[in-house]
Parts: sequence; structure tokens; C-alpha cells
Amino acid sequence: MAKRDYYEVLGVDRSASADDIKKAYRKKALQFHPDKNPGDKAAEDKFKEAAEAYDILSDANKKSRYDQFGHAGVDGMGAGGPGGFAGGFTMDDIFSRFGDIFGEAFGGGAFGSPLGSRAGTRRGVRRGSDIRIRVKLSLKEIAQGVDKTIKINKLVACGQCSGKGAVSEADMKTCPTCNGTGMFTRVTHTFLGQMQSSSPCPACNGEGKIITKPCDACKGDGVVKQAEEISFSIPKGVEEGMQLTIQGKGNAPKRGGVNGNLLVVIEEEPHPELQRDGQDLIYTLFLSFAQAALGDDVEIPTIDGRVKVKIDPGTQSGRMLRLRGKGLPDINGYSTGDLLVFIQVWTPKKLNKDEKALLAKLKDSSNFAPNPAKEERNFFDRMKRMFSQ
Repeated sequence: MAKRDYYEVLGVDRSASADDIKKAYRKKALQFHPDKNPGDKAAEDKFKEAAEAYDILSDANKKSRYDQFGHAGVDGMGAGGPGGFAGGFTMDDIFSRFGDIFGEAFGGGAFGSPLGSRAGTRRGVRRGSDIRIRVKLSLKEIAQGVDKTIKINKLVACGQCSGKGAVSEADMKTCPTCNGTGMFTRVTHTFLGQMQSSSPCPACNGEGKIITKPCDACKGDGVVKQAEEISFSIPKGVEEGMQLTIQGKGNAPKRGGVNGNLLVVIEEEPHPELQRDGQDLIYTLFLSFAQAALGDDVEIPTIDGRVKVKIDPGTQSGRMLRLRGKGLPDINGYSTGDLLVFIQVWTPKKLNKDEKALLAKLKDSSNFAPNPAKEERNFFDRMKRMFSQ
């Protein structure tokens, strides 16, 4: 089934501000919150749909791509990877990422509401920190897509205590402050009566247990620093500054929870001869006066190697040749750019005596007097002709 427009999902205009988008998401999230709609699969799907829409529209880069290309521009960029939240994120992932947007509505439920304790537990799921790396790619790798394997030092769950911070249950005791619930309940007396709110227990950080004998390997943190090799694929057509999210490959959190993500930022290595302009590649071809006047077969660079192109006799400086399909692919696979070859006729800056004499003979020839066609006289018409080829 086709995805709905993200602005429609949140019920906002395309001109909505960041605050308007956040308020709209909060309203939808509260409306379809699973604790308010227990067992309602349709409400849960709408809750996830709203989270996916907010993930895209609250990020300036993703929002810009979505505004320009629609869903095709952000497929695979959602926090949950391909398909967004619905395709991979659990409810715990959503709460750990956006849980603070609910404020006191959940996680601090009034009058002993079960909604508060349940959502508060969810929101308390630990999430490890993200790791951001930069990967340099050549134009050829960008054109073809590439598989990369990198080695990074990251926090991983301690093998000795399985990430718990203590080797055995005997090395832990029930938190006396919250009696093992992990929640601290506060009762406030108001003119409306008693109001009760809950928050994670400050003594045990919401775990319900306190470590009495920390693990020797991790000193009770549940994580250790370790080198890890991570393999991932970079799709065709990525651009400078794009960020790819590798789900769950970031740092592990202390004493259990959800791993952070690996954020891969793309850098383009400069090509010695080609320049990139979106999906198109640009090459400036310098010709001698003789080549331009007589015509020639010359070699030019492409991503796949050098190819020969034919230069017609009488080629003028400023002409553009278009090699269709020799550019870069669109990241969504819809099209491929072109290689644009801009021709410049090189005028020698120094001449010897014989060369001067030869050119002096040609200078007064009527055939060498400038006589541009009508469409070549106007610079803007000439540019229009270039890009219509």
C-alpha cells in the first residue's frame, strides 16, 4: 500500500514551522498511544506512521529531500532504515528516540494511572550513543555503489557479565528506595485532592536493583571498549554530506538497552578531471585552433575510462557536447545523468617568428573574419541551445 503524505499524516501545511510539526506529532502520538488504545492494531499502526512522519519532517536535511522528491527522496533514510519505523523499529525504539515529546502526559500519569507507569518504563529504555564516521568515495564508487568494511573502537556489552554490570544475581540486591519497581512515586496534595506522579527511581536509575559487587571486567558499567569490524553497503548516487544510518551498530548502553546507530557521512573525493553537478558530470575540453577548424578525434575521460569523441570541423569555442547516460545515477534508481563536455578553443599566448608570419597571412583572409550565425550572436540564445541538445 502506498505511503500517505507525511504532512497529511501529521495534519500540517507544508509551510509549517518546526514547532508546529512537533506539536502536531505530539497530538497524534497522544491520540494513538498504545496505552490509550490497548490491543488496537490500527491505532498502533497510526502511532508508528506518525513517528515515521515526524522523524522525516523534524530533520532539516530529510525534510528538504522529501519536499523535493517525495517518499522516493527519503526511502531508507528513516530512523528505522528501509520502510521507516513500521519496517524495523520497535515501540521501545520510538519511546527511546522521541519519548521526551510526551512530557508529563505519559510516564508521570496522574491519580495512579497505569498509563504512567507503563509508558515510563518504556521511555526509560536505555539507548547507546551514536557513532559518526566519514567515508570518502571516488566518483566511480558513487556511480556503481560500494560495499565497505571498517574497523572502529566502540562500546560493546561486557562478555563476562553479559552487560549486566554484575556477574551473578547474588551480586545485586533489590533497590530499597523503590522496592524493585524501578519507579519513584510522589504524592502531592492540591485543592483538587491527591495527585500522584511517577518517575524513574533516582537511587537505581529505574533498574530496580543495585549492584553490590561490580564485574571486574567492566567495573559495573556493563560495557567495555572493543574493536569491531562492521560491513555495510553504500547505494549508487549518494552525494557529499549525505548521512546513512546503520541501525544498531553504535555504542551499547550501560547495563542493557538499545544500541545506538552508526552514522556514515559521505565525502566525495575530487576527480582530477571531472566535476559533479547533481547527477551530471562536467568536463572542459581545450582544443587548439587547428583542431577546432579542421575537426579531430579526441579522447575524453569518463567514470568508466576514456572514450573518443568526434570534433566537427568549424567547432566554435563555447559549444557543449552531451554524452547521455555517462553521468551519475539517481540515488532512487529513476534516472542517470549525462556527461557535459564544454569546448574551449585555446589561444596561444606566445608565438615564434614563423607562427606569427603564418597567422599574419591568414588574418586578412575573408574566410577567417568572424561571421557567427544569427543564433550564435546572442549569448543567452547560445546557452539555451546548449542545454536543449
